[in-house]
Amino acid sequence: MCGIVGCTGNHEALPTLLKGLEKLEYRGYDSAGVYVNGGDAGDFLVRQQGRVALLEEATKGKGITGTAGIAHTRWATHGGVSVENAHPHCSEDGRFYLVHNGVIENYDELRDTYLQGVTLHSETDTEIAVQLIDKFAKEDELSTLDAFRKMISLLDNNSAYGFLLMDRQTPDLLYTAKKKSPLLIGISDDGNVVTSDAAAMLDVTQYFIELMDGEVAVISKTNVALYNETGDSVSREPFYLDIDASETDKGVYPYYMLKEVDEQAIVARTLSQYYFDDNGQVINIDQSIIDRIKQADRLYIVAAGTSYHAGLVGKRYFEQWTGKPTEVHISSEFAYDQPLLSKKPFFIFLSQSGETADSREVLDNVVKQGYPSLTMANVLNSTLTREADFALPLLAGPEIAVASTKAYTAQVIVEAILAHAIGDSGLDLKHELAKVAVEMQVITDQKDQFKVIAEDALHDRHSAFYIGRGLDAAVAVESALKLKEISYVQTEGFAAGELKHGTISLIEDGTPVFALLTQSKTAGLVRGEISQVAARGANTIVIASQSLAKPGDAYLLPDVNELLMPLLAVIPTQLIAYYATLDRGLDVDRPRNLAKSVTVQ
Repeated sequence: MCGIVGCTGNHEALPTLLKGLEKLEYRGYDSAGVYVNGGDAGDFLVRQQGRVALLEEATKGKGITGTAGIAHTRWATHGGVSVENAHPHCSEDGRFYLVHNGVIENYDELRDTYLQGVTLHSETDTEIAVQLIDKFAKEDELSTLDAFRKMISLLDNNSAYGFLLMDRQTPDLLYTAKKKSPLLIGISDDGNVVTSDAAAMLDVTQYFIELMDGEVAVISKTNVALYNETGDSVSREPFYLDIDASETDKGVYPYYMLKEVDEQAIVARTLSQYYFDDNGQVINIDQSIIDRIKQADRLYIVAAGTSYHAGLVGKRYFEQWTGKPTEVHISSEFAYDQPLLSKKPFFIFLSQSGETADSREVLDNVVKQGYPSLTMANVLNSTLTREADFALPLLAGPEIAVASTKAYTAQVIVEAILAHAIGDSGLDLKHELAKVAVEMQVITDQKDQFKVIAEDALHDRHSAFYIGRGLDAAVAVESALKLKEISYVQTEGFAAGELKHGTISLIEDGTPVFALLTQSKTAGLVRGEISQVAARGANTIVIASQSLAKPGDAYLLPDVNELLMPLLAVIPTQLIAYYATLDRGLDVDRPRNLAKSVTVQ
């Protein structure tokens, strides 16, 4: 969940590294650090607690020069947030410098076995790794590459890592390796780079080589040498990443989240154009995917966080349109407590990054058991898309804010399109999604209304609720997550009928209760539950579709097909979370303790 960048080339490294860290800050922002080897000019190591901007300030006036370096922005796992625990970590003699994403599970054992007498300066597992490299290079007289590989060989099977190493004796070389943690090698005429996310280096290159699990690479400014787990040389051609670097910038927006909320209408149109031909027939979904799902007797959607909530909506599409019983599971639970499966299961993995560690664990187990699988992800060169049997792109474009918005929308839409392709939705889905895109734009153009709602309902409140029934209950869970994760208002989202089974005891005078009301079958019941909490002092804020509206409702959603209403209903809740967070003076894009891509378990 940390961000890694490195470069070796013909230009000064520091500006490239700092700009790369800024692009990667969504992966962690507890602390940051940079190491640049200046050759005859000396070594430069700067680490800083807090945001990348503070690191950049700390580098000023230090005369940092050099054409190779590594940098890191941290989301704390082992050890607290401090300068001492910030990366890069260096060996005791100052020869080796290492940045790391992941978790070394057996670091205690390695420390006690190999590093007696070595003075450690941090609480991190990463420092254990760099000290081991130094020990093996000195005592075993190994080359840097062999010492690096020996350290890796001692890590237990549950460890995850993305390593980027520099040796001050070879100042123009980068050494890198990965397992269960994303790393890419970027190729350019002016030098080569390493990054945990291509978006960080799009200003340098759009050509990347994927580093596979267990592989090690040695990178100079003119060459990349790849080796597999047994030390044999590997050849792999770079791929071209067709992303405009400007897509990763905020542009005129104050925060990425607001930009990404606004982009949801564009995402809906993009997906419609990609997955439908001019006659409304589904394209770009291989027939083998449809055939394998038709052969299955049950679908299992596996995901985490917002992706899990998208799966709750998708469950309705698959069951209603394909007739396939569908279960939705939290990946971190499924990985270690697999339920009894049907005879012919088919697995669907939802992920924004395609690197979600918990989901990767499940997919690994699924592959070993020989079950077919499909990944829907926003990054088609990611691990989950490579390792599943099939993959479908979300095409949402880079999503930088920690709170997911447009990726959720994309997941729901692609689920709908796939279910439509397999079964019988009875809809002209291309036409219906076109209407959704138009109405999304209508909603996002009315931002001022949500600012007022957020400030009036949540200004001094520490708790809130989202309720709904059916598809609205699924959206309520996602809406609650949006509010709690960025504004820190303790928020619960659940099926409205559960109120009187315990939760209504928490209602106090003025407690905000947001009610989603878009499903005609249960509208009357939800109205009754709204009355129940209002009678106990709650401040009820109703977001209803126009056809189900009543006087006093806070916001009226345009009407589209009821099964697609989650695509509209979620947008007001995203904007309410956004404005509630602004009202508290908090950083919308970078909530405390969180990172965008959860690549460690």
